[in-house]
Amino acid sequence: MANQGWMYRDKISKNQAGLSLLAYYAGKYPHSSPEEWLDRILSAAILVNGRPAGPDTVLEIGQQLTYQRPPWTEPDVPLFFEVLYEDAEVLVVAKPSGLPVLAGGGFLEHTLIHLVHQHYAEVTPYPIHRLGRGTSGIVLMAKSKPARAKLSQQMREGKITKIYRALVGQGDIPDNFTINQAIGKIAHPILGYVYGAVVDGLSARSEGRVLKKYPDSTLLEVEIFTGRPHQIRIHLACFGYPLIGDPLYGVGGLPRPDAVPGDCGYYLHAHQIVFNHPSTGERISICCPAPPELEILNPV
Repeated sequence: MANQGWMYRDKISKNQAGLSLLAYYAGKYPHSSPEEWLDRILSAAILVNGRPAGPDTVLEIGQQLTYQRPPWTEPDVPLFFEVLYEDAEVLVVAKPSGLPVLAGGGFLEHTLIHLVHQHYAEVTPYPIHRLGRGTSGIVLMAKSKPARAKLSQQMREGKITKIYRALVGQGDIPDNFTINQAIGKIAHPILGYVYGAVVDGLSARSEGRVLKKYPDSTLLEVEIFTGRPHQIRIHLACFGYPLIGDPLYGVGGLPRPDAVPGDCGYYLHAHQIVFNHPSTGERISICCPAPPELEILNPV
């Protein structure tokens, strides 16, 4: 079944003024080709201040652009979530691998946030952090604006503990290790840019320990002390041990040009989160059982 479509709304900034209408859309939304954007402009699907405009129209500061994307059929994903903890201000849920948290990349209604909003229409929970589409496990949400502000502040100040399970290949991995590797934007032919290991990016720190070694794989526990995009995937790949099945990040922590971050197949699970309750200050710890591949098993 098709979704309800989506309205793209943009306001031209000082840095964007002077671009042509076509150059603006082709540059900002590279998931569609310049030819596709040209067709939309010529069919009057894109409006400038509420009126059709040509592809060579030079944009000015403050102009309002709109593009109504027609309804489309989204990819099939697991459409469910589990409530792990709930009170008047906080909601902690578990999502399956394959379900995006937020809209984007062809997903609008097949997202965790859409499912949650359908169930909690009267309070509109807001995610304090996000997980990659292929990552399963815990997502912390606020059910009020004050709770959102306090939990977001805890996240910025590093007061929320986030612990993951990860499956990598076999090798001489230390029992305990720390990874300090900056993460930043890298040019990408499909999306314009994605995140990867760079010299001059934002600082990022992860600490890991080996939970179990198997003949062909190693189960890790990883705690992140910063919240950079795809941090664990990038850090473990840069460390020399990318997640098994990761289509995007190989050894070195650089993205492959023929894959995108939403591609699944890797083994990563948000296993535990610890935070201060936004009203009481009580320290709350929530765990989410790992999928079978990330449980501690006896070696075969």
